[in-house]
Amino acid sequence: MNSVSTIDEWTRGLNPAQREAVEHVHGPILVLAGAGSGKTRVLTTRIASLIHHHGVPPERIFAVTFTNKAATEMKHRIGTLLALDPAGLWIGTFHSLSARLLRREAERLGFSRQFTIYDEDDRLSLIRRLMEEQQHSTKLFPPRMVQSMISSAKNRMMTPDALAATDPFDRAVQVASTVFGSLQPALKAANAMDFDDLMLHPLTLFRQHPDRLAYYRERFHFVLVDEFQDTNRAQYELIRTVGHHQNVFVVGDDDQSIYGWRGAEIKNMRDFQTDFPGTRMVRLEENYRSTQIVLDAANGVIAPNTGRLGKTLRTMRRGGEKVTCVAAADERDEAEWIAREFQRRERAGDWSYRDMAVLYRTNSQSRSMEEAFRRAGIPYRVVGAVSFYDRREVKDILAYLRLVANPQDDEAFLRAISVPRRGIGDTSVATLRTTAEDWHKTMLEAAGIADRVPGLRPNVREAFKGFAALIERLRAQAATAPPAVVLEAALTALDYEAFLLSEGPEGAERWENVRELLASAAAWSEVVANPEDIATPLERFLAEAALLSANDTTQGAERGATLMTIHTAKGLEWPVVAVSGLEDGLFPLARSLESLDGLEEERRLCYVALTRAKDKLYLSWARARRRGGELKPGIVSRFTKDLPPGILDEQRTSSMSLSGYPARPPRYDSGSTTFRWGETATPSRKPVAPVEEVSQDSPRYIKGERVRHRRFGSGTILGLTGTGRDLKVSVAFDDPEMGTKQLIVVYAGLERDWEGEGA
Repeated sequence: MNSVSTIDEWTRGLNPAQREAVEHVHGPILVLAGAGSGKTRVLTTRIASLIHHHGVPPERIFAVTFTNKAATEMKHRIGTLLALDPAGLWIGTFHSLSARLLRREAERLGFSRQFTIYDEDDRLSLIRRLMEEQQHSTKLFPPRMVQSMISSAKNRMMTPDALAATDPFDRAVQVASTVFGSLQPALKAANAMDFDDLMLHPLTLFRQHPDRLAYYRERFHFVLVDEFQDTNRAQYELIRTVGHHQNVFVVGDDDQSIYGWRGAEIKNMRDFQTDFPGTRMVRLEENYRSTQIVLDAANGVIAPNTGRLGKTLRTMRRGGEKVTCVAAADERDEAEWIAREFQRRERAGDWSYRDMAVLYRTNSQSRSMEEAFRRAGIPYRVVGAVSFYDRREVKDILAYLRLVANPQDDEAFLRAISVPRRGIGDTSVATLRTTAEDWHKTMLEAAGIADRVPGLRPNVREAFKGFAALIERLRAQAATAPPAVVLEAALTALDYEAFLLSEGPEGAERWENVRELLASAAAWSEVVANPEDIATPLERFLAEAALLSANDTTQGAERGATLMTIHTAKGLEWPVVAVSGLEDGLFPLARSLESLDGLEEERRLCYVALTRAKDKLYLSWARARRRGGELKPGIVSRFTKDLPPGILDEQRTSSMSLSGYPARPPRYDSGSTTFRWGETATPSRKPVAPVEEVSQDSPRYIKGERVRHRRFGSGTILGLTGTGRDLKVSVAFDDPEMGTKQLIVVYAGLERDWEGEGA
């Protein structure tokens, strides 16, 4: 088959905009790709076309995706189009491609190629240790907060001094700056890099070694980036630096930029057109996923955002079921309604459970959903709850492999030496660490000569030396053996099965996870390595394990309904989607209301949620929700006011019906700062606070509302005085002996009396 007929066949099914993006060859191009518009097909077809039709060697292409799974799927699709493996193609996430580059260049930056990649837990442990050494209070300045500030500074390419200058009078900022200053030398001493370093070190390499920059610019003639709207500043600079030749193809959707909280900068999409003059823009607006009604809902929600590059999704799938918007009494009532509805649709033969998903704003919302699905007997799976590689027993055993691969990794040493304990206490470990620092040796080196370490008991010295000898034996084996063999040798030497099983039933489950790790390592060994990769099999295995995220893991029934956060759901789709928890203060989150940028990102997140649905969309909210151990009142999300009324099927649960409230949910009145129930409701139930102050983080009550007190019983609110934490409520209790009492709301522990309201 000649190349002309091949490219014609590949592009025959593309719409004009898609074809334009695929057939563009030289020069910068920004593809504005709406949800469900076929951007993956465009990307894979373009790469295959560059290789087959334009004669570009695969090794000259640098393609960035945002998940490992997407990279694997795209490479498979490209191979299918080409009918051969695109050997040499660099395709993967920013972190995985940077790690691959740094393995080749590590020595130029003062690292060895065996460097360890620290995940968030590893870095947190190191930061905590540095704070203790510098005598910073970990209570006043929680290490997680310090870690977040440092990571944010790195993503913005700031130095420790620059971070300190952002707020000279904020003690937390100054502490973070000081720890930041000592973190980088500590990482280098451990021959380790964190996730942020994987983005920054290539830029440092290019700045310090212009010859290497010239090499990679010549090496990668074509640069392609997926999900461009989610790049942070360092990632953007990497693309801008390597893509100096201008052959840069970026695909993104400013309406789906939802990672500002971890450093993503939506302005990169606007800056691209300035930094790459002559950029061609192509809009992919034809949606192949959803019905027109679903798209009408999504277009309505996103429209109020300012500064958009602008597009309107359309589809050939006219009509479709209306969007069901249901009001529930509380989170349990909401979850049970969704479970019953999913069960009804499955029994009616409309869709199977695997075609259905429940999306929520925060992980904590999964609890009520899981309970309701279990009670209803509905199979389900939770995606992205806890990464397999974040489990304690998995991280413990991986610490051994990390130490085998990188003997300088003191954090891995500290984790491995304590599992099993070996009769070595924290004091002995601290003594070894201090001695190692005095001797300018790694902890593993010091353990190997523990008989020279003063202050250790004879049995502890032998335990340290035995541990060091074990690591050395495994190191010798790892030089030639695949990771699974090294792992199995470690498990046998440690008698790890007996160690875990001694913990009882929970230990048995942990051992099964370790067995799964062993199976994973064995399966991984069957993958053929890239001939250009200079890393050992163990080094590559550990790097991939470190770079896997919780989004790559699932728990539960493979054929069941899916439960996940909206962030995790990005890029996925289902025939049926229920978006739960649509209440102000929860979605959008209360803290997002502090700035326009925060609120607009929440609106984009809502847009992402709605566009996951292909056929049917459910929206739900609860009039009260337990948050932080308290039952707090809820007001329907402000995002619902932008839904076109003609596409909605507004319902309420049976519990809400009993409460006496109308079926239609409360809507914002665009002409005032109050809420109103339905389109014809009277103002008799308006809140006492203006809309902009309404949040689930503070309870709201109204005159005439029925409440229940844990001691005084049920009653009716007669009036309210004060605001905020000083808000007082006057309640006439039904029990004559209790009478009327004035209570401070924040301390009263009042709950809505649903049954009483319906009386």
